[in-house]
Amino acid sequence: MAHVARPPLSENLGETGVSSTAGPDGDEARGRLLRRGLRWEYLTLAWNVIGSGVVLTAAVITSSVALTGFGVDSLIEIGASVVVVRQLRQVSSSSEAKALRLIGAAFVALGIYLMAQAGYALASHAEPARSPGGMAWLAATVVVMAALAVGKSRTGAALANAVLRAEARVTAVDAALAGAVLIGIVADAGLGWWWADPLAGLVIVAYAVSEARTLLLRPGGS
Repeated sequence: MAHVARPPLSENLGETGVSSTAGPDGDEARGRLLRRGLRWEYLTLAWNVIGSGVVLTAAVITSSVALTGFGVDSLIEIGASVVVVRQLRQVSSSSEAKALRLIGAAFVALGIYLMAQAGYALASHAEPARSPGGMAWLAATVVVMAALAVGKSRTGAALANAVLRAEARVTAVDAALAGAVLIGIVADAGLGWWWADPLAGLVIVAYAVSEARTLLLRPGGS
């Protein structure tokens, strides 16, 4: 049988980035995107499983409120990634709505915890010991999480998957939090600005609250 030239995949895609017509090509394209989304989540899980151990160990050694808060944030990110992996493996409108609510709840938990930690640090004038290892991990996390957030966001848009796009924002918050905590620790160590750490945490709280409201107050719960 003669070979028939086929136009590039991008020409067959609708606004979501997935083939708008039913058939093997559309199913194959969606399958590739789903596998890509899962790879992003597995990478996030691996990084945060290792990172939570590294950061929480450093927090115990240095008595750092900021590192403790970031370690807990890593645990929340692990939970969010697990939610997305489950949703990508069994896509349905009901599971998507539930997953979005769970991610919104993760934002609420993150905001509450960081607010409590920031309040404690400001009230107690907490000044943790230096942690070169913790700072190095935070710097690496800023880069890695920012890259993962971009990858998830693009894949979620191509799939028209609200859950993956929402979890991309969780990952972006993780990158921003790592940067804020790093700045706070460096400012405290280099300039003696003990208040920089908790104030940076409060900025992340405001963003987390905004994202939680967006997800939990979605019309129709979906």
